[in-house]
Amino acid sequence: MSKEITNDTFLRAARGEKTDHVPVWYMRQAGRSQPEYRKIKEKYSLFEITHQPELAAYVTRLPVEQYGVDAAILYKDIMTPLPAIGVDVDIKAGIGPVIENPIRSLQDVEKLGELHPEQDVPYVLDTIKLLTTEQLSVPLIGFSGAPFTIASYMIEGGPSKNYNKTKAFMYAEPKAWFALMDKLADTIIVYVKAQIQAGAKAVQIFDSWVGALNVADYRVFIKPVMERIFSSLREENVPLIMFGVGASHLALEWNDLPLDVVGLDWRLPISQARNMGIHKTVQGNLDPAILLAPWEVIEERAKAILDEGMAQDGYIFNLGHGVFPSVNPDVLKRLTNFIHEYSASQK
Repeated sequence: MSKEITNDTFLRAARGEKTDHVPVWYMRQAGRSQPEYRKIKEKYSLFEITHQPELAAYVTRLPVEQYGVDAAILYKDIMTPLPAIGVDVDIKAGIGPVIENPIRSLQDVEKLGELHPEQDVPYVLDTIKLLTTEQLSVPLIGFSGAPFTIASYMIEGGPSKNYNKTKAFMYAEPKAWFALMDKLADTIIVYVKAQIQAGAKAVQIFDSWVGALNVADYRVFIKPVMERIFSSLREENVPLIMFGVGASHLALEWNDLPLDVVGLDWRLPISQARNMGIHKTVQGNLDPAILLAPWEVIEERAKAILDEGMAQDGYIFNLGHGVFPSVNPDVLKRLTNFIHEYSASQK
């Protein structure tokens, strides 16, 4: 039995429907900049938090209670499903995901196993059930990393600035590359469907690093697998969101995919995206660095983005990437109130 969602503004906007105000949520709103979260992190690692449903649910719902945002996003990491398929991954403080057994060949890909969410990541599903049956009155967004971004960690062995090893593998070992894409697509589809069945009301796919590819390579090496993922997730009848960083040149490619919302980082103005022909709901796209500026600057920039976004139905306010740890939570609360009040006054 799901708890009733009393604020479905985010879901309606994602479907392109009219809303009384512009809905807002922030990437990385859960954790990082919140003092309550920092206190938890003194005692527990990210891995330990996500394995404790009560704790992960608390971190997930905290920004909803503190800021008044219109959606929650599940607190976890894009690496969460990988150990179950045979990837030895460790989240190292100050570095990020580090993988001890990077992919180097088709044989390495063929060794990867299958994900069985109920057995392999029950804590993720239990967190979702806890949130959606008892705690949240706004929709919960589930998420997954996309094949290119996950593959980049698996091939590089950790974070990268240029993705040279990943691209070299893609060009030199196309058979192994497509096998890896298929393996990751299978994992993502099963993983995300389990999140939806547990209660997630929307899903965001993060292809954080796919902007490293040009359009031609995206069409050959990535787009077919994204078509397969979104076509399969479409069956679940929840809004599907796509997001990447530094990927404005791929926004029209995403617009072609069977998804509902195109997420934009701060580099591509919303009006320009619309003029390019993006007809789906748009999400974004305040530069998170602006949150460190004086309030007058934040308000001016947010107002300009809202004016562009509200030019047509189907708009969700967000940042162009995640909240920085140094952002004052009071600023996010004030910004949320401003977005709601200003957008309602313009409707």
